[in-house]
Amino acid sequence: MSVLDEVPATEARSAVPDSAALYRTIRFIRRFEERAVELVKAGEIRSGIHPCIGQEAVAAGAVATLDADDVVLSGHRGHGHLLAKGCDPARLMAELAGRATGIDRGRGGSFHPSDFSANVFNATGTVGHGAAIAAGIGWAAATAGSPRVVLSFFGDGAVSQGALLEGFNLAALWRLPVVYVCENNGYATTLPAGAAIAGTVVGRGEAFGIPSSSVDGQDAETVYAAVREAVVRARSGGGPSLLEMRTYRYHGHHTFELKTRLRYREQSEVDSWLGRDPLLIQAARVAEDERARVDAEVEARLDEVVRFAVASPYPDPATATDHLHADGLRPRPGSAR
Repeated sequence: MSVLDEVPATEARSAVPDSAALYRTIRFIRRFEERAVELVKAGEIRSGIHPCIGQEAVAAGAVATLDADDVVLSGHRGHGHLLAKGCDPARLMAELAGRATGIDRGRGGSFHPSDFSANVFNATGTVGHGAAIAAGIGWAAATAGSPRVVLSFFGDGAVSQGALLEGFNLAALWRLPVVYVCENNGYATTLPAGAAIAGTVVGRGEAFGIPSSSVDGQDAETVYAAVREAVVRARSGGGPSLLEMRTYRYHGHHTFELKTRLRYREQSEVDSWLGRDPLLIQAARVAEDERARVDAEVEARLDEVVRFAVASPYPDPATATDHLHADGLRPRPGSAR
């Protein structure tokens, strides 16, 4: 069962966001990530994770504008994107824990999960490369006459990568149905965005003639409005858009910072962003009794999620080389078999 099972599909296309549904998604992502951090500390998730705590409004607001057949491409901080798109949270948590019951049978982990049943085609750990893949998927959809839209997420650390800029060029040149969403949380690992980006994020898109704008990424309903406009444009043949979401991660870049205690930002900076917590912003729009009901349901569901993940088996070592090669390929005549 998905966290979004209670949200009718038609609401994804509404001009008015469902405040309670957005609160549910943000709350679920927040608590999923917090429970995942607990599993990292307990040694159940051995690789660690890149928590998206603080950035939940971007995933919730952006993905709520999509239809079920639309495609999402994510990155290394992508659990929220997958949950918002409808991935089974139990199987996603099992994937983080490297279990055989995970959405990729324990082989993608936190870094590279994909879920074709929810139309999450990839989560690229190589920064920025999802933008080029998005252009390819968008081209395939447009060529087939499909109304599909592709939503491609990446961080501020990706905006000078060549593959991303090449993706922008193709998407603009061929007017592809792609919405590019940059989650600018201010840091590429520990490097401040201001020390790494010449010009602006929005300027990257404008250079290719792509409609581009900067959006308050802490407010899910503001995110929803901006992304919905871009999705409608893409679906009607208007081509790509670039949206810079100004957001912030409350935890470190990766859970390894729980041990290393890197000092690259002041607590006063973190505190100022905590004052615009997306969970609290959205909570203020939902009645207290409704919030209490949602919170209780989220906790009960996540208890089930954690139990499922921890009780699941690890993959059999004998299958370690499975899925490395495509099946059914016919070698060219004269080539080695």
